[in-house]
Amino acid sequence: MNGTDSLRAFISGCEGLTLSSRELSFFRETRPCGLILFKRNCGTPHQVRALTDSYREAVDDAQALVLIDQEGGRVQRLQPPHWRQYPPAQLFAQYHARDPEAGLVAARLCARLIARDLHELGVTVNCAPVADLPVPGAHDVIGDRAYGATPDAVIALARAVANGYLNGGVLPVLKHIPGHGRAGVDSHKSLPVIECERAELAVSDFLPFRALADLPLGMTAHILIPAIDPEAPSSASSTIISDIIRSEIGFDGLLMCDDLGMNALAGNMKERARAVLAAGCDLALHCSGIFAEMEDVASQTPLLSGDALRRFNSALGRLKVPQAFDEDHAERLLAATCDNATS
Repeated sequence: MNGTDSLRAFISGCEGLTLSSRELSFFRETRPCGLILFKRNCGTPHQVRALTDSYREAVDDAQALVLIDQEGGRVQRLQPPHWRQYPPAQLFAQYHARDPEAGLVAARLCARLIARDLHELGVTVNCAPVADLPVPGAHDVIGDRAYGATPDAVIALARAVANGYLNGGVLPVLKHIPGHGRAGVDSHKSLPVIECERAELAVSDFLPFRALADLPLGMTAHILIPAIDPEAPSSASSTIISDIIRSEIGFDGLLMCDDLGMNALAGNMKERARAVLAAGCDLALHCSGIFAEMEDVASQTPLLSGDALRRFNSALGRLKVPQAFDEDHAERLLAATCDNATS
């Protein structure tokens, strides 16, 4: 194996259920440090495992990351009938409000069940938990993906979920730093502008991320905060990444941008990749599987080195053999939690 220091600092998508010959050649030549899966890539357990194995064989590194968004609710790439439908974060927020301790146990065990599914497929990273703090009137792009409306609830539940993933041999991703909860528009479609002073954000939106800053990986929000940087969205703002994410929030984990293909960002794909890496993101995330865009991102992306390599290796060091747990009990508890929430 060539080693993680010759992997490239970007995460790529792919087009379908298997890697095409040109995708295999591309991965062999460029060696992206991660592959992210979407619904289009997930057919059956056997097929997904073959896909993750073929990616790692192509980049010649068994430690290369395979990522997915498997939050539950609206954001779930692995779907029935081969995988169960998991509930959204809001369900655990409601349960936690009635019975805090039981809510935390249920959230952790749900995450542990998700980790079980992912580990069997060779998926090592789940892009969760969402630690955004929603406010009344905000766009519902976060909505029921949030673990509550107060920092304390979000912190407690997101921590329980992260621990569930870690105990199951899967790395969590803290998102969306420094906070997408106030967004009035969906950043997939346009750039949200957060008209709020830094001092107010520091005692609200930033708090969950500060409390969870020890998690191994994080994802930026594509948002504009004029009071901090009037020009660049967070993912492409050296001010926000250095002064807020790294310093004030204290996050020193492996930091990826949100998807480069989202319309919140301006410029072509080469310009977007250059901007997020120059601003201080460790990794550029590109999700579409559109081959020409994959080539453009790779052309602007360096090998992992320096702090990015240190953080990558530190994240890998958090991966562990899944801890034994009572799967039947977890399944029963999750079913009861869902039943109670709807009764």
